Amino acid sequence: MPTTKEAPSARQQELLERAYAYSLTHGLADLSLRPLATAIGSSPRVLLFLFGSKDGLIRALLARARSDQLELLRRIGEQYDEPPGLTVVARELWTWLSAAEHRPLLTFWVEAYGRSLIAPDGPWADFARSTVDDWLELLRTSDPGQSESRRTAVLAILRGALLDLLATDDRQRTTAAVEEYLKALS
Repeated sequence: MPTTKEAPSARQQELLERAYAYSLTHGLADLSLRPLATAIGSSPRVLLFLFGSKDGLIRALLARARSDQLELLRRIGEQYDEPPGLTVVARELWTWLSAAEHRPLLTFWVEAYGRSLIAPDGPWADFARSTVDDWLELLRTSDPGQSESRRTAVLAILRGALLDLLATDDRQRTTAAVEEYLKALS
């Protein structure tokens, strides 16, 4: 995104949404501006003008993906008038994470998370850390009496099961593992 605090133009927002849809299918690892621009009805020159650089475009795509994640967390948090408890929220998160229609977003998330770890100074900077903080905050507000280590364990189980699910597409096994852990937690 441009370095100013201006709201993005309609054209910039439109191209960002198209680039995001493209990235969900094609990933970011080998992102090349020319094929991306062709696929979304633009040109590399326009993308560079609107986003400043390829890194700027990647940062905008990561911010867009993060907004989807934050919207999920917000929706789950708003469903309850009072804290529902760690296991209730963990089950809701797993239901969403394990839904087949979310695979492209979650594959994108895993790629960005991994890149954030191996290229912490690039456009991926702080992506992994920010997502950990976001999810731990939802788990904290779902059950303020639980310890940070318990919330961290729940997050680790969900993310580990997600990685296995994405790798194997074995929803039954991964869901059983999450359920077994959550039952022991109760």
